[in-house]
Order: sequence, then structure tokens, then C-alpha cells
Amino acid sequence: MNFVLKRVYEPSAPEDGTRILVDRLWPRGISKDAARIDLWLKEIAPSPELRKDFCHDPAKWETFRSMYLEELAGNANPVKILLEHALQGTVTLVYGAKDPVYNHANVLMEFLGGLEHLR
Repeated sequence: MNFVLKRVYEPSAPEDGTRILVDRLWPRGISKDAARIDLWLKEIAPSPELRKDFCHDPAKWETFRSMYLEELAGNANPVKILLEHALQGTVTLVYGAKDPVYNHANVLMEFLGGLEHLR
């Protein structure tokens, strides 16, 4: 499975493959045309409560990470959709967060990496 992370504000490229937005909210300041999103998979994002509690605070990272991994483990349908797309080729997980380290997309990548045995 070939998953790649990319901020929505970075230009799209042919090597991105299928571009899937993994945020619950549409990123600010970018049009749908400019984002070039193939699929918006809101359901894979952290729950609204978890997202609001985390608020991109690095001090809350480990708690957020643990709770989001639990949410992902219980959220089979959106995960299945991502895996099905990955069978077709590269999937770029697109996110809007400013912080390249402390964001849910990194946790999602970690989760998907743990599924490598499903190939």
C-alpha cells in the first residue's frame, strides 16, 4: 500500500495518484478546484469532540494520538475505503493542518502502516 501525506496548500502533482481529503472540515482559503480532491472522506477524521479537545496542542498529543487510534480501530468502513483505493495505486492523504508533526494525518498514516500485513 502506497500512502503519502500532503498539505492541501501544496500543489497537486500527477504522482499524487488519488487525492483523498482526510479532514472533517474543508480547509480554509482554498477552493475545491485548487485542492484537486478526488474524494473527501470526512468520516476518517477524528470525531468533532476529539478534534476540539486536541486543538493542535502538542502537550495533548499523546492523549489525542491514543484516542484517535482507538477511533480508527472502530471505524472500519472509511478505513476499508482507503485500503480499496490503495489497491489501485498511490493514495495521497490530504490534510489542512499547519503543523506537519502534530496532526491527525500522521496518526492515520501510523494506523495504516500497522495494516501492512493485509496486503
